[in-house]
Amino acid sequence: MRKFGLTGFPLGHSFSAGYFSRKFEREGIEGCSYFNFPLDNIDQLPELINSEPFLEGLNVTIPYKTSVMAYLDYLDPEAAAVGAVNVIKISRDAEKPRLEGYNSDIRGISDSIASFLALPECEVLVLGTGGASKAVCHVLRQAGLRYFLVSRNRREGIISYGDISRELLQRVSLIINTTPLGMYPDTQSFPDIDYSLLDSHHTLFDLVYNPEITVFLAKGQERGCGIITGLKMLVSQAERSWEIWNS
Repeated sequence: MRKFGLTGFPLGHSFSAGYFSRKFEREGIEGCSYFNFPLDNIDQLPELINSEPFLEGLNVTIPYKTSVMAYLDYLDPEAAAVGAVNVIKISRDAEKPRLEGYNSDIRGISDSIASFLALPECEVLVLGTGGASKAVCHVLRQAGLRYFLVSRNRREGIISYGDISRELLQRVSLIINTTPLGMYPDTQSFPDIDYSLLDSHHTLFDLVYNPEITVFLAKGQERGCGIITGLKMLVSQAERSWEIWNS
C-alpha cells in the first residue's frame, strides 16, 4: 500500500484528502491512499515519518512551509529560491528515510494567473508574507512583473496595510491574498484594504479555497472586479505533487 498525506496545523480546512481519494477512484489508481496528519509542532515530523513505513509523500501546509526545510535531506533549487516547501518526496533504504523538498505552489500560481504573467505592464499587490507569498513573489519576479508586498507591520521592502493609498490601488490591476484570512472556519475575516476604491480594472485572486468564494472575493465582485478562486490553484498544485511523488 502506497500512502500519501497532508501535514500542517490545523487541517480542518483541507480538501486534499478528498481530492486525492476521488483522483485514485476516477483514474483507477490502485493501492494508494491519502490521509491528514495534523502536527501541532513540526518537531513531530521525524516521528511521523518513522511511524508510517509506507508513507511516500507529504503535502505541507501552514504554518510549516518554511520550518519544514530544516528536516530535509535534499532541497529542490526552485523551492530553495522560493524559500518554502509544500511537497515532500520520501524514499527509504536500509539506513533511514530520505526527504526531498519541492514547491508545487509555483505551478498552481502560474496556471492561475497565466494571462497576467504575459502582461509586462501589470503591477500587483501581494497581501501576506508567509510561505505561499514567497511562491507568489517568485512567480511574479520570474515574469518580470512589479509587485508590492503587504504585511501588518512595515519593514524594509514591505509596506503595511495602512500604506495602501488610493494612488497605489489605481496603479495595480491584480491583488493576491496569500494570507489565511477568510479560510474555514473563520470565514468572515478578510484583508483590511479599502474595497470602495476597487472597480472593474482590478482582479482579485485568493489562495484560500475553502470557501471557494471568500469575503475578499465577494467584496471584489460587488465592485465589479474580476475574481480568481483558489480551486484552480489547488488542482494544479495537487497534480504537480503527484508528478513529483511518481518521478
